[in-house]
Amino acid sequence: MIWDPFIITAIALFICIIFALVRVLRGPTAPDRAVGADIVNTIVVASMLLIGAAFNEIIYVDVAIVYALLSFIATLFIAKYLEGGGF
Repeated sequence: MIWDPFIITAIALFICIIFALVRVLRGPTAPDRAVGADIVNTIVVASMLLIGAAFNEIIYVDVAIVYALLSFIATLFIAKYLEGGGF
């Protein structure tokens, strides 16, 4: 069946999101939680690209690019805040 690679990859990405969410919830320090949140955002972008490839829809790729850009900017703000510089 043609969907088998997409289903297997989606399951693997879902498992990775679960592990990253455990790091976000249990992370001993704030930087650990920030890195976990960044990993979740990266996996979400990869999932959007996977969905776009599976359904042959280009809109998912556009949304993934915008989401990746916003995620990167949010990560920069979190890093600056954790450094002590404030906003």
